Amino acid sequence: MKVTIVCDVLGEENNGTTIATMNLIRSLKSKGHEVRVICPDENRRGEEGFYVVPLLNLGPLNEYVRKNGVVIAKADKTVICEAIDGVDIVHIMIPFSLGRKAAKIAKEKNIPVSAGFHAMAENLTTHIFMKNFGLVNRLTYSYYHGMYKYVDAIHYPTQYLCDLYEKLYGKTNGYVISNGVSSAFHKIPTEKPEQFKDKFVILFTGRYSGEKSHDVLIDAVALSEYKDKIQLIFAGAGPKKEKLEKLSQKLPVKPVFAFFSRDDMIKTINYSDLYVHPAEIEAEGIACLEAISCGLVPVISDSPRCATKMYALDDMNKFIYNKPADLAKKIDYWISHPDEKAKRSAEYEKYAQNLLSLDACMDRMEQMLTETAGMEARS
Repeated sequence: MKVTIVCDVLGEENNGTTIATMNLIRSLKSKGHEVRVICPDENRRGEEGFYVVPLLNLGPLNEYVRKNGVVIAKADKTVICEAIDGVDIVHIMIPFSLGRKAAKIAKEKNIPVSAGFHAMAENLTTHIFMKNFGLVNRLTYSYYHGMYKYVDAIHYPTQYLCDLYEKLYGKTNGYVISNGVSSAFHKIPTEKPEQFKDKFVILFTGRYSGEKSHDVLIDAVALSEYKDKIQLIFAGAGPKKEKLEKLSQKLPVKPVFAFFSRDDMIKTINYSDLYVHPAEIEAEGIACLEAISCGLVPVISDSPRCATKMYALDDMNKFIYNKPADLAKKIDYWISHPDEKAKRSAEYEKYAQNLLSLDACMDRMEQMLTETAGMEARS
């Protein structure tokens, strides 16, 4: 099968969309499929199978977008036509300008099109400080729908996203498939660094931006009975770093703010004691899934706009969104009940092995693409 994958924001593997895209590309190639990729990543120029388009010029917003660790593509018809010529299917990762143009051209050429529904409206409107404006969010979904209504199949990483879209626009030819977690993320006996030996390490991985709600976790630790022994690690990067560092000055133990390579991330997860996911807005939460795949017990926001809460095994694995006192209560419970935490760790490790395997999820993605392309799946 010949597949063209279109991704408006492909760059460093420091965000969920890029990670999901690269996992899909690697998986399809490993299965013997020919994969072409249209993206704005200049570092890929000249690399076989990659078709690089210019960056979208957002004027005064260029620096803000760069601080978020992403680049956004500008649609180039010539490049798109070259990249989709003769393929069996085009798969769009997100419904921005490049993806929308590629879908339109593919449909004109009678090439089947599938697309991923990875981005909630709030993932976009939070960056223009309008995440709580219902009309703006609805207009954003209307913009998205301008592409999805023409595609032949939609990939939803969670049932939450499927229900969200179909409530607005009706039944779709939808496939609910997790983006999956690499087998590299698994439980490995790992000693804490010397400076953390006497600390209870709480990890949160997420871009330093408002919708991730780092401030809720900082406020919760300040309320914890064990605040003097809690070491927070905020893995990520983003525009809110200085603000978060200032807010965390009230804590007795200075948090770590740093971006980790994948190998270092795996080590950090494995020596951490608890994973907290306080995000208000989350389409899936791959970072949380990576943590629980290593057996790290999570406490997850129950925000109505956070799909990650579906991975809470019971009420002790979630907290009332934007209520630091409730989060502090859950943190203190897991600190004071180490035997329960060890039991729950084993439950999460087994849960992840059964449901979140990257190989299994990529097999289902391949099946979706072959079915949409009208081809027989490979045995």
